[in-house]
Amino acid sequence: MVFLPLVIALGATLVQAVTAATTLDDVCTPAYIRSKLPADTVYPGITISHTNLSANPVYNLSTSGSAVYPATTIDYCNITLAYSHNGRDDTVQVRFWMPSPDKFANRYLSTGGADYYVNQGTQQLPGGVMYGAVSGSTDGGFGGFDVGVDEILLLANGTLDWQNLYMFGYQAHHELATIGKQFTRNFFNMTDNGEAQKLYSYYQSCSEGGREGWSQVQRYSDQFDGAVIGAPAIRYSFQMTMHLWANVVEKTLGYYPSQCEVEAIVNETITACDGMDGRMDGVVSRSDLCKMQFNLTEAIGKRYYCAADGDVPVQNSTISAQAVEVFETILHGMKDSDGKQVELGFEHQLHGRRIYHKFLQRLELDNLPTLDNVTYDTLKEWVELGWQMYEDSLHTTWPDLTPFYEAGGKVLHYHGEQDGSIPTASSVHYYDSVRRTMYPTLGYNASYEALGQWYRLFLVPGASHCLNNDLQPNGPFPQTSLQTLIEWVEQEVVPVRLNGTVLSGTFEGETQEICAWPLRPMWYNNGTSMECEYDQPSLKTWEWDLDAFELPVY
Repeated sequence: MVFLPLVIALGATLVQAVTAATTLDDVCTPAYIRSKLPADTVYPGITISHTNLSANPVYNLSTSGSAVYPATTIDYCNITLAYSHNGRDDTVQVRFWMPSPDKFANRYLSTGGADYYVNQGTQQLPGGVMYGAVSGSTDGGFGGFDVGVDEILLLANGTLDWQNLYMFGYQAHHELATIGKQFTRNFFNMTDNGEAQKLYSYYQSCSEGGREGWSQVQRYSDQFDGAVIGAPAIRYSFQMTMHLWANVVEKTLGYYPSQCEVEAIVNETITACDGMDGRMDGVVSRSDLCKMQFNLTEAIGKRYYCAADGDVPVQNSTISAQAVEVFETILHGMKDSDGKQVELGFEHQLHGRRIYHKFLQRLELDNLPTLDNVTYDTLKEWVELGWQMYEDSLHTTWPDLTPFYEAGGKVLHYHGEQDGSIPTASSVHYYDSVRRTMYPTLGYNASYEALGQWYRLFLVPGASHCLNNDLQPNGPFPQTSLQTLIEWVEQEVVPVRLNGTVLSGTFEGETQEICAWPLRPMWYNNGTSMECEYDQPSLKTWEWDLDAFELPVY
């Protein structure tokens, strides 16, 4: 009897040893996975298939990294599961990369999509596994991981497939996280003396994936402990229609600048505004000061040259007043014919493309066949139409995040300051909407302080849309944001500043700090030391009154 405690202790040690000795080959089999599938009750209304699954171990996968995670080498089990919605003849596939049992760190990560896709293939998955997290993605039930929602949005002209629309809007990711977290618990036997161990759950993605992240944070308070959200495509109908703005401006003003002339204006802007942050490095870190101190008309008459490229002949000319007018009009954001603001503007870069017509007119058209009769007021009407149609699914701007905050959640939100696809001011506008909604009785400084305890926004100097910027290569990008979020959630290390990595250019490999909004960067001592400063006049350049609407636009 005297040895019983020792035997019990030894038995516990042996159990732990057996668990620790489990290899990837032991667990990465269809039979093991089938035994660990969640019960269908994990998410009411679904049935998880016990036959439609696959698994294979992968060893020593080396990746050179991406904008959202550094270079890494990982081992993992590549698993695909499938489930259906009861009463529907559908199949939804979910993919999980499970780290080796000896590397698992009690973490789960959902990853999102881009453009019209609810996932990005396997592109983001290494970024979770390298931190000991299960990485998950979904195909939304669209027919495969490489199928976009635009391909299956319509049942016929005029008839939306609302199930697919809501899956794209938010439902697919809620199901992915719910299933993924329970599957992770089962797979790694997450119990300790009969009590469930803590599983930290995270989200990370950018652009459409950023919107998908907000779709979860705004609806499901305890689904994630933390989310890294980049350049989110929120305010969906505004964003979709804004992609047509440049085309309509050119048509309205009757001038179509060449890409060469546009790039010349951008380069003149970079040259003029580079040093306004106190450092000459080819990066416009203070686009707000650029707005205040640089007039685009200064570029008129400057010479530009582009060599012949295929069918495009040599271009050797000077920047025209018409090009500057077009450029300025686009940058100032969408307006109606009365000059009232419909949508936010860009930060000294230009991106234009035709809008997919399926979402607004519900027609099997990839692009508008013509811009005839499309005016500024037409665009405003389309914004309102989409706003009403998709407010409960795709709009994704709910500003009251009280349930998420009360559940202890954290958000690390970033946006490239030279984003030419989604206006940087869009993220500033939403951040301020949350601040005003949740802390209406606090003063300016106090409300920012309160919000910054759990939700922080970082504008990335010189960065483009979800990437570093070829035109400003010496700027940083927050490549290790997930690591920062993990430290914030699990160790309460508040990211007062965000680490960014220079991914190209002269300073490649250098770590630079990024200021938390509303503080702005300024360099001193010949560009050797950076301070994050409060600059009220420059902050005014980020404020937009969308006065074309009677309703508040968050």
